[in-house]
Amino acid sequence: MSSMEVRAALSLAALFALRMLGLFLILPVFAVHAKSIRGGDDLLLVGIALGIYGLTQGVLQIPFGMASDRYGRKPVIVFGLVLFVVGSIVSAYATDIWIVILGRAIQGTGAISAAVMAFAADLTRDQHRTKAMAMIGGSIALVFALSLVVAPALYHLIGMDGIFLFIAALAAAAILWTLYVVPAEPDAARDQSRRVRTGMLGEVMRNPELLRLNFGIFVLHMAQMCLFLVVPLALVNEGGMAVGEHWKVYLPVVLVSFVLMVPPIMLAERRGHMKLMFMGAVALMLAVHAGFALGYRDFWMLVVLLTLFFTGFNVLEASLPSLVSRLAPVHARGTAIGVFNTTQALGLFVGPWIGGWIAKNWGVMPVFVFGMALFALWIVVAWPMRAPGALEQRSFPLGTAADPVALREGLARLRGVREVTVLPDEGVARLTFYRGMLDEQSVVKLVAGESLLSPDNI
Repeated sequence: MSSMEVRAALSLAALFALRMLGLFLILPVFAVHAKSIRGGDDLLLVGIALGIYGLTQGVLQIPFGMASDRYGRKPVIVFGLVLFVVGSIVSAYATDIWIVILGRAIQGTGAISAAVMAFAADLTRDQHRTKAMAMIGGSIALVFALSLVVAPALYHLIGMDGIFLFIAALAAAAILWTLYVVPAEPDAARDQSRRVRTGMLGEVMRNPELLRLNFGIFVLHMAQMCLFLVVPLALVNEGGMAVGEHWKVYLPVVLVSFVLMVPPIMLAERRGHMKLMFMGAVALMLAVHAGFALGYRDFWMLVVLLTLFFTGFNVLEASLPSLVSRLAPVHARGTAIGVFNTTQALGLFVGPWIGGWIAKNWGVMPVFVFGMALFALWIVVAWPMRAPGALEQRSFPLGTAADPVALREGLARLRGVREVTVLPDEGVARLTFYRGMLDEQSVVKLVAGESLLSPDNI
């Protein structure tokens, strides 16, 4: 990675860490605090207060992603962080559970994940994109583990109101970080004429490769929520660990998984075996769930399986958004990641419902069997996937009837095309594309000034 790519990846990972630490600090202590405010003894309302953040996030990921395509990444990120600050302050001064619900809903409206991921894709080359996504994903996992340790002590020191104000300060710091530390957007990303303003969402929703990846992130997070519905109970029942001590398992497991995830990512990117690594990680998740089904009553087996789970999970968390950013049309990258993040949120929403229903009616082991079925189905869906290969660049002569603006937009829509430069003065169009994925016949028609009648070409 170049120094600019390292700076971009680290600064965006730190931005995400600041943002997510503010979210995770609430989770371990809010249910206890809620009993001290009006209406907080209603567990349904407490659950709504925790969950409504995810609902507003899921609803707004696509609009924020599309806005980042049209107006730029940094303005959308800053706007989303401002909303998070406002929601945190509302929650800090709430004396009623309904006001907390309002504040949490406002927090969730700052749905910046798609813009941040798209920004990381803008600032990194394809061959290093998975490493950048791994840094961002790693920062999220680290602050999650840190929050399990810090949140109880922080709550004892400054209370829930103080935590909400503290996370508002973290979000304000993230705004300054975005403006002054995160690298500037590339010139191409700021060029309004390069952004296709209509049809982006439909284009993304019809792309079969993106649909496979969206299905994958839905399965991954649905299985994750099912798993962590029953694993904490196993740590209590089989390991004799109180809930407040679970971080002693999660923290070392997460740290070891980071070490284990690096070699496959490095080798896959260096040797061009992204699909092999990807499918191997899905197969590992299938095997881990089989191990849980057979050995979840053994404490040390739980620890080993959790380490393998987080290893496979982290590899997939890094490679899935990387593949989305590569396979999505450049002009609709934020839109594609917005759809991707929305399906992720749906998985987080649906997983606990299904897992809880299975556990209630049939017990713990069928939850793991359900996870096995999910990953087996994912293997079937992902098997035909065409992973992007090496990039190539070619020039095509322009026809006399070609309109430069329309041509650039048309070429950018073609499968496999990563960058388009139209030079009317030189009479050429230069394309950067993935090897083996370019439809040259469609390119020739477009540069000659002809239209593509078949939607299959797009």
